[in-house]
Amino acid sequence: MSAIRPPFNQETATAKVRAAEDAWNSRDPVRVSLAYTEDSQWRNRSQFVHGREAIQAFLSDKWDRELEYRLTKSLWSFSEDRIAVRFQYEYHNADGKWFRAYGNELWEFDEQGLMRRREASINDVAIDESQRKFHWPAPGPRPEADSGIASIR
Repeated sequence: MSAIRPPFNQETATAKVRAAEDAWNSRDPVRVSLAYTEDSQWRNRSQFVHGREAIQAFLSDKWDRELEYRLTKSLWSFSEDRIAVRFQYEYHNADGKWFRAYGNELWEFDEQGLMRRREASINDVAIDESQRKFHWPAPGPRPEADSGIASIR
């Protein structure tokens, strides 16, 4: 994901978003963390995370709780070194209850294309398993033929 460097244009911003989605769908905390600067600053919901090691710990805990996790991201906007994304992901908890999370992220990158800042606002909605939209094999990337976020719902 870091090979794509600012300044961004439509093509590179879209590729950066897809690379992030694919990394997160791997559910590999180390792989994901390598896209961030050593001192990256995060706000994820009401949690504040600082640095790669803390990102790895945060993601390990997340994916221990959020089972069958599948994520799709969509480019919202971009500037020279910033990207705004909307996303949805689905998961179930240890009790088998399913959720769809809706969110927005603001990303800021350094000159090397590493994310130095991430702010995420996320809301979870309980869903029935029959309401799931994301069915590709996990962990793994969303298939190219899958359109991702098709609508708000």
